[in-house]
Amino acid sequence: MTVADQTPGEPRKMRTSVKGPLMFSAFFAALAFVAVLIFASGGSAHTPRFDLAFTGAGIAFIVSLVVAAMLSMSHKENAEHLGKGSGVNLSSKRPGRGGSAAPGSAADETETPDAGH
Repeated sequence: MTVADQTPGEPRKMRTSVKGPLMFSAFFAALAFVAVLIFASGGSAHTPRFDLAFTGAGIAFIVSLVVAAMLSMSHKENAEHLGKGSGVNLSSKRPGRGGSAAPGSAADETETPDAGH
């Protein structure tokens, strides 16, 4: 679904909405703020370094927002013909060698690397 396919007035899906990447980035910014605030002060005897905490939160917000935007722009839907088909042949017999062969013939053997040894 592209932006051109959307109708005005209806809510967007999470992938095309701005809300998802902003929440993702805000979470990592808050996490970086708390982590830098705790670890940059050097212990409880020193004053907290709010300047470094805000700087780290800003950097984390911008980087995670850019990464989320790049990932959402690179998303591409699969072609319709890729979802159709019979699936993977999970049988141990070769295709086309059904049970119509006589017992003891080559079609009756299973495919194992050490079958003849």
